Amino acid sequence: MTTCVFVQIRCTPGTTYAVAEEIALREIHSELYSTSGEYDLLVKLYVPEGQDVGHFINEHMTGIKGLERTLTTLTFKAF
Repeated sequence: MTTCVFVQIRCTPGTTYAVAEEIALREIHSELYSTSGEYDLLVKLYVPEGQDVGHFINEHMTGIKGLERTLTTLTFKAF
């Protein structure tokens, strides 16, 4: 079973669209949204069973130019 994870991303000013495009090209997300507020993007992704969430996110998002900070929310049960 996969783990559903939401990652909020803060981008360096002026780089939000470039960061979103890079995430889209990596094809790791289920959904990708532009958001208002403290963070610029919201990514919904599914971490494969048996993989560490932190390592998965680090492996797939490290090196994206303009990505300044992330906030990860784990999910446990759908209602």
